[in-house]
Amino acid sequence: MYQEKDADDLKMFKTGIRKVGTSFVVTLTAEMFEALDAKEGDTVYVTHSDGNGIKLQLHDPELLAALKAAEDVMDENRALLKALA
Repeated sequence: MYQEKDADDLKMFKTGIRKVGTSFVVTLTAEMFEALDAKEGDTVYVTHSDGNGIKLQLHDPELLAALKAAEDVMDENRALLKALA
């Protein structure tokens, strides 16, 4: 049931969906779990992508964008921040 495909260094994994109660479950193989760089108990974030796709991420993409913006501001104003410290 599980199959891995390579396309231009992009790994694509194939897995199934099953119903458990009123929810649907997607099983991650050990290789998928390793590619995600996750550990048991981690929170993952699912975002809708173009078409009928979804993206599963270990980190909140909005938080990462905010941290990047803060880092950019600090880099641009390093001398001022040093003077204020």
